[in-house]
Amino acid sequence: MKKIDKSICKHLYRPPKDSHKGQNGKLLIIGGSELFHAASRWSLLVASRIVDMVFYSSVPTNNVLVKEAKKEFINGIVVPRSQVEDYIKESDCILIGPGMTRSQKTAQITNQLLVKYPDKRWVVDAGALQMMQVDLINEQMILVPHAEEFNRLFGAEKITNVVKKHGGTIVLKGQVDIIYNRQQCIENHTGNEGMTKGGTGDTLAGLVAALYCKNKAWLAACAGTYINGLAGDQLYKKVGLYFNTSDLADEIPRVMKELMID
Repeated sequence: MKKIDKSICKHLYRPPKDSHKGQNGKLLIIGGSELFHAASRWSLLVASRIVDMVFYSSVPTNNVLVKEAKKEFINGIVVPRSQVEDYIKESDCILIGPGMTRSQKTAQITNQLLVKYPDKRWVVDAGALQMMQVDLINEQMILVPHAEEFNRLFGAEKITNVVKKHGGTIVLKGQVDIIYNRQQCIENHTGNEGMTKGGTGDTLAGLVAALYCKNKAWLAACAGTYINGLAGDQLYKKVGLYFNTSDLADEIPRVMKELMID
């Protein structure tokens, strides 16, 4: 099977020199819960370094995360759930799921929004991914499951059959990541065992979603997966396995600079 290499990153959108605020991507992140505070924080931390605007919507009681979010991305806006649909309309892409629990509440908000806005660019991850209705998957969607999440959603069905039946792009995370859509599949070999720590999948989801604001789904999924893993590999060279998700989020911009430099 073909492998992703660094040349793919040369095709990523780069902001024109004469662009202004708002032209280079607006991302809405819907995530977090009373139980999981940090997961969606990693997604927004990475995304805020790539797109012009990050809108963030969590549960009202997630006050600690909201306060941190206000400090960490000055161009971001914290959105009450009651206003989330206004920002769905404005955003280029929506990431839903990081830090959301497997609950009826998650199922309700996820499926209601996917039904109402099927033509938006969606990246579905974590809790939302596990609670979504599979018949809502379409060509505009990127799903980012690990093997357990995939099995929870699709059972024993083969991934090739899933993409043929439902469409969309699936990033199946593992020791070797495999990205699928109806036309093709490709392997990603960047990354290492230091990335088993909690939160690294949230950086991936935030990175893919940020790239999807201004790139096609296949390119965003492949390049985001490659970059996220390569950032982990760069950290491995420096400190071995002894890095955390904050380190990974900080390394991603440095890796992107090297990959996309003229």
